[in-house]
Amino acid sequence: MVVCGDDGLVHRLAAELSGVYGERVTVVLPPAREARRRPAPALGRAAALFGRVTGAVGRAGAPDRNGTAAGGGLVRVLEAAEPGEEAFTEAGVAHATALALVYDDDETNVQAALLARRLNPRVRLVIRLYNRRLGEHLAKLLDQAAQLAATADGAPVTDTEAATTTVLSDADTAAPVLVTAAVSGHNKVIEAGGLMLRAAERSHVIAGRGRGRELCTLALLSAAPRPGSAEVPDGDGPLLLPDDLRPPGTEGRAEVVLEAVPFALQPTPVRPTVRGLPLGSFFSRRLRWALGLLTAAVCALAVASWSVTSDDPTHAVYLSLLDLFAINDPAISEGHGRKVLQLFSGLTGLLLLPLLVAAALEGLGTFRSASALRRPRRGLSGHVVLLGLGKIGTRVLARLRELGIPVVCVERDPQARGVALARSLRVPTIIGDVTEEGVLDAAKVGHSGTLLALTSSDITNLEAVLYARAVNPEVRVVMRLYDDRFAKAVYRTLRASHPGAWTRSRSVSFLVAPAFAGAMIGRQILGAVPVERQVVLIAALEVEGRPELNGQPAGEAFVPGAWRALAVTSRRLEASGREETRLMEDLPARYVLGGQDRVIVAATRQGLADLLGRRPVPRPR
Repeated sequence: MVVCGDDGLVHRLAAELSGVYGERVTVVLPPAREARRRPAPALGRAAALFGRVTGAVGRAGAPDRNGTAAGGGLVRVLEAAEPGEEAFTEAGVAHATALALVYDDDETNVQAALLARRLNPRVRLVIRLYNRRLGEHLAKLLDQAAQLAATADGAPVTDTEAATTTVLSDADTAAPVLVTAAVSGHNKVIEAGGLMLRAAERSHVIAGRGRGRELCTLALLSAAPRPGSAEVPDGDGPLLLPDDLRPPGTEGRAEVVLEAVPFALQPTPVRPTVRGLPLGSFFSRRLRWALGLLTAAVCALAVASWSVTSDDPTHAVYLSLLDLFAINDPAISEGHGRKVLQLFSGLTGLLLLPLLVAAALEGLGTFRSASALRRPRRGLSGHVVLLGLGKIGTRVLARLRELGIPVVCVERDPQARGVALARSLRVPTIIGDVTEEGVLDAAKVGHSGTLLALTSSDITNLEAVLYARAVNPEVRVVMRLYDDRFAKAVYRTLRASHPGAWTRSRSVSFLVAPAFAGAMIGRQILGAVPVERQVVLIAALEVEGRPELNGQPAGEAFVPGAWRALAVTSRRLEASGREETRLMEDLPARYVLGGQDRVIVAATRQGLADLLGRRPVPRPR
C-alpha cells in the first residue's frame, strides 16, 4: 500500500496501516528542504514531518534493521517534490493494492488520482478532498475509467477485485465528533444499517438512566486523580470494551455506553443569505416605520382632500402628495377648507422629511454593513466560542448553525475560507490573533458555555484554553492537539487543576485515520467513538470467511477488550427475503451467524485487525 501526503494525516495513516493491520506501506513525502520553506503556522510543519512519520510508526511498531515493523508491516519512506509519474513508479503504484492521496491541497490530490488510475486501473484509491461535490464526480469518473481500462485489456474486473474510488474529507469526518464533544460531552450518534446508535458518557452511579436502550459499555474512562496528587497513574488509562462484569479496581470510574435511539437527529438546514446585494437589509425597522407613517399620512390627507373638494380619489391622493412635499401651486383661488388642508399637508411634510432622511441613512448604513462581519451582541452568554475557521473550523461552524447553537468565531486571517461562511450566516466574528490581549474578551469568552480551540497550533490552542479557564473556570473546553504526549500532559494538568471543569483534547488526524485506513483495506467503518486519546470503531463486516463469526451463536459474538457484535443485517430475518437489521438482543433465540449475514461490530483497532484476518500486532509494553 502507498500513502502520499504532506501533513499530519500521512504518518497517522501509515502508522495505522503498518502498526495495526500489519500492511506493507510506502510513504511518499515532500523533501525536508521544501518543507522548511512552508509557512510556520501549518499544522504538520513539513520541516518536522519526516521525523514525525518515523516516530509514529515507531510507536505503533518500531522497524528493525530490515525496516519491518513490530506488527509485521514494512514501512518505506520516499521523498518526492510532487506526486508525479517518477515518484509513483519508484513507490510501486503500478502494483499496489491501495493508494491514499492525503495532500492538503485538493488540486494536487485530483491530479495525482488521475495519474494513478492511468498507471494502475485496479488500484483502490482513497482520496482526501474538501470539496464534496467535486469528490462525487471524481469518484464516478475514476471508477468508469477503471472499468474501461479493464475491458480494453480483455480482463474484466470481478466484483471482489473491482477498483473502487473512495473520497473522504477529514473535515467532514472530524467535525461531528468535535461538535458533539463540545455540545454534549462524549455523546455521538452513528447511523448503522438503519439503526441510530448513540454513545454517551455517564458516571457509574447514574448508569442505566439513558434515553435509549443501553446495548453495551464501550469503555471505562481513566481513574480520577488520587487525593493529594496532581497526576493520574499511568496504569489507570481507559479500558476499551470491558467484560460485562466490571474488572476489579475499576469501581467508581465513569463509562461510555452505547445506546440504540429510536429516532435520528433532524438538524435545521443552514440557510445562508443570497449571494449578491442584501436588499432586505436596507429596509431597517426604523425605515419601515417611517414609510408606514408616510403612507398613513398620505391616506389621511387624501381622504380629507376627497371630502373637501369632491375630486376623484386618485386625483386626491396625487394632490396630497404634492402638498405634502410642498411642490404644488398655492391654493389661492380655492376655498378655505382647501387652503387649510394645503397648509396642514405642508407642515406634515416638514415634520416627516427629517424622519425619512434619518431612516434612509440608517437603512443605507445597515445595507453597507450587511456584508461585513457582525460583532457579538450585548448580554450574550452560554454561547460557543470557536477559534479557527480553516477547513475543520468551517465544517464545525456549519454543523453548529445547523443545530441552532449560538456561536462567536475568532480567526486571525480575514481571508480564511470560513470567514465567508460566517459572514453569510451572520455569525459574530472577531478578526484577530487569539494570543493578543482583548481578542478573547471581545468574543465574550468569560460568559461562554464552550470553547472550541481548533487552530492549527497546539500552543495557541493551549494558551487560549488557559486564558479561558482563568476568566471562566467552568467553561467547557475542547481543544485540538496533535502531539499525543503533549495532549496527555495537558489533559492531566488541567484535570488536576480544575477537577470540576470539563476538558477534552482531540487530534483530527487521529480521529480520521481509521476511516482512511478502513477504506484502503476495503472495509466500511461507520464511525469512531473517541475515548480520551483512543477510539472505538463501529464497522460493518461480512460473516462469510471469518471463523470468529461464521457458525457462532449471535449471543456469544464478543471478545472482551477486542470486539463485540451489536447488530446483524440478513435476509433470513425477513420472510419476504428483504434485508433487515436487528440488534443482538432482538434476534431469535439460538440464532447462529451464517455466511449471508453482515454484522455491525464495535471494535478496538487491534480487534478489528484480528477480525479482518490481519497478522496480530503485539501491544506496546
